[in-house]
Amino acid sequence: MSSADLTRLHTHDLELGVTEAIQKQVSRHVVAPKPVSQRRLDFERRRPRWIRECMAEATGVFFYVFPGIAAVASFTLNLANPVGVAAFGSLFQIGWAFGFGIAFAIICCAPTSGGHFNPCITIAFWFWQGFPLKKVPQYIISQIFGAFIAGLLVMGMYWPEIQAMKEELLAAGKPLVANGAPASILCSFPNPNQTNLGFVFMTEFFVDAFLALVIWACIDPTNPFISPASAPFVIGVAYASMVWGFADITISTNMARDLGTRMVAAIFFGKEAFTYMTYSPISLLVSIPATLVGTGYYEFLMRDSLLTIHKGHAEFETGNEGLMRHLSRTTAGPGDESDVSKHSGKR
Repeated sequence: MSSADLTRLHTHDLELGVTEAIQKQVSRHVVAPKPVSQRRLDFERRRPRWIRECMAEATGVFFYVFPGIAAVASFTLNLANPVGVAAFGSLFQIGWAFGFGIAFAIICCAPTSGGHFNPCITIAFWFWQGFPLKKVPQYIISQIFGAFIAGLLVMGMYWPEIQAMKEELLAAGKPLVANGAPASILCSFPNPNQTNLGFVFMTEFFVDAFLALVIWACIDPTNPFISPASAPFVIGVAYASMVWGFADITISTNMARDLGTRMVAAIFFGKEAFTYMTYSPISLLVSIPATLVGTGYYEFLMRDSLLTIHKGHAEFETGNEGLMRHLSRTTAGPGDESDVSKHSGKR
């Protein structure tokens, strides 16, 4: 190490690290990293944007699913532990694992891809906000891939414990695919007494619509009660609260999270992962209309597009001149309507 490396820090300087994130909040100087090379700029310029976006979506879903199903594994595999299952997990812990996973996903990956991390959110962005249709399949496949990789990794990390539980259940003549069985580590299955899937459908629908509405409120640039720094955690806590309230009566909440890990469950535990109690159509498909209903509720009743334009987050489709005509029509008094129309006609 050269002497220049050792002396580059002054008395009140902060060393390079997480401290870079606080440069705007503190007065002390964070020492600069090494200069950016032309080689690096050329490399970054050549990276295909679609690959970066797809990998960011896959990574974000991985960040969300990996800690969540790991918490489920810790809880499920220790149900009969003599120490007590409470020492290893609970629905409360599982909710936080999914919630913080979502927050980490948004913080790490959203700047690259927009942070959808859910096929239904991608579809809602296309339906309401003009997200390019040609990108929708790319995003959805990437999201499912991220969940699939998370499921494979958790299976590998907990393989000895899962195998021991599997052998124990087979010896007792119990199923491997059911709520509380090894397959339920990866994806949701109804309780044996949930024979009326209409209630399961209703639960899934309203949970997903609730989450969609919260997400739409968090990303509304005119919402004064949310900041960019708090949005990831608010969305994460919304997911966690749904886990706390409804995981005991079976929810999925995310098509990619369910399908990716259900494919892993089918690999290790058989096709019953998709056929058990005919539940998989609910877990995979209900979130699509539910998300459109939740986001539509916000779009029709709560969205203030004029304020969005005023704050510079959108443009009027016919430009400033069209916007001025709209404002003149809506702000003119009853006695001024003829004058405004005449003025508009002259244009």
